[in-house]
Amino acid sequence: MEEQPAGRRVRVAIVLPGLGVAGGSERAASLIANSWAERGWHVTIITLERTGTPAYHAIAPNVEIARLGLPPDRTVWFRAASSFADRVRLLRREFLRLSPDVVISFLTRTNVLSVLAALGTNIPVVVSERNNAEMQAFGPVWTVLRRYLYPRAFGLVTMTKGAMEQFPSEQRARSWVIPNEANLPTSLRKKSGQKILAAVGRLVPQKGFDLLLEAFAGISGSHPDWSLVIWGDGPERARLEAKRDELGLHGRVHLPGVTERPGLWIESAGVFVLSSRYEGWGIVLLEAMAAGLPVVSFDCRFGPREMITDEEDGLLVANGDINALSVALSRLLDDGSLRRRLGGAAAISARRFTHPRVMAGWDQVVQSALEYNKQ
Repeated sequence: MEEQPAGRRVRVAIVLPGLGVAGGSERAASLIANSWAERGWHVTIITLERTGTPAYHAIAPNVEIARLGLPPDRTVWFRAASSFADRVRLLRREFLRLSPDVVISFLTRTNVLSVLAALGTNIPVVVSERNNAEMQAFGPVWTVLRRYLYPRAFGLVTMTKGAMEQFPSEQRARSWVIPNEANLPTSLRKKSGQKILAAVGRLVPQKGFDLLLEAFAGISGSHPDWSLVIWGDGPERARLEAKRDELGLHGRVHLPGVTERPGLWIESAGVFVLSSRYEGWGIVLLEAMAAGLPVVSFDCRFGPREMITDEEDGLLVANGDINALSVALSRLLDDGSLRRRLGGAAAISARRFTHPRVMAGWDQVVQSALEYNKQ
């Protein structure tokens, strides 16, 4: 892409709630920031979290991190109008200090704050939606703010075409569909291929782990040597543990929390399952495929269908169909040759989402902002 004139580095600010959790948005922001910083660009990640919060994903030392000291706990956002105003004020202060060529904001609430903070500065803000906007409940205030402010953003990024189509044309002055990349940690050890069915995600209703427990309960008796491990943490832990015990799966299903390092769950998994009711992309599914794991997924909106070709490099089942999920899982657990065939094909298929291909999309976003700034 075209660089800035000599002596003027490209300056990019990336905004998101925090870096301390093992989420897909945090991972994507880290990879994007590191890549641009490697080119010599001036890259700053602005977060709302408290000073000193450690990042879960590796951040290059030449990426500046500006933590605003405001925890990204959703309950805080509604305590008072002054809390909302503080976030806008502090973000605006950072934007003016950095004078970036473009601001790239991740996640709906942060997007709203970023657009508001940049009003009147002539700094282009690109908002990135990372989930299924139709299924997420933000409340009437945030919904109205998004409808009002997104048309004032420089542009909109989603990870799938279906997600982009959820936004009317007037809410996307410019638009880019950029998927997440398949990027496995270099620290991964050789997979042990244990008889472990792995699932990964925040313990929230969206991820459908309650549906997965029911599906596994239906086949656990015929596969006594397989166990289910659900990696992640969240508010649904107690309810999921209770459901596990009600289904008689104590000792067969484990919820060990968040992995100590990114991708650790891959090392022990034999099969991966995505049971989400909806997704923005489903990065853990792509990671599993890139690692050569055989995968089963609900055909939820959005993401799995973009990654999996059913029966070729994975198994897709009707969204929310617990019985169909049980049948597909049973097929894989029964058939080692099927696991090897699908896993090998998955690793090849995941190469469509390499780092250079994904970064080419983000480079187009920055190039558009640079051209706008010349006008």
